Amino acid sequence: MPSHIGRARFEGLPEDLRRALINARHANRWSQRELASRVGLPQVHISAIETGKVAPRFNTLLNLVRILGFDLLLVPRPLVPAVQSLVRDSAHPGSQDTAEDERPLYTTEDAE
Repeated sequence: MPSHIGRARFEGLPEDLRRALINARHANRWSQRELASRVGLPQVHISAIETGKVAPRFNTLLNLVRILGFDLLLVPRPLVPAVQSLVRDSAHPGSQDTAEDERPLYTTEDAE
């Protein structure tokens, strides 16, 4: 096995992904122990994932994400900013345009 593969396994998940997992767990009002029981892992393993001490295997990450109510998605790199913007907007619905600001897509001649 190439050395970079084994080394990457112990570097943990990126900080933003770990933070997202923690935030999702908190949003569900679950303790690490509760999430661990739902995933079928020991609580110490959830702690190690959240602190970056261990990177989970893909199937474990997929289970974690899905149990937390999310999914993994492959996004072409050029579209990442657009997808991140959509996710941000969906997380803060109050910051979007209100119904008063919306204009109809099609207008009738009578509207003038």
